Amino acid sequence: MSASLWTALALMLVLEGMLPFLVPHIWRQTFRRLTELTDGQLRFIGLTSMLAGLLLLLLLQPG
Repeated sequence: MSASLWTALALMLVLEGMLPFLVPHIWRQTFRRLTELTDGQLRFIGLTSMLAGLLLLLLLQPG
């Protein structure tokens, strides 16, 4: 399980780094917009992201 966790972390870092590497101006604009959101809006985005990730994990589990 430890290897899977490190693999997932590595993949997350690769995916997170793609946008600033490929289109830094769009990433910067998006980041600016995110800083203008309220705490409630950010929490909702975080919750939605976590739920989508959990759903994806459940769908991809073998058996």
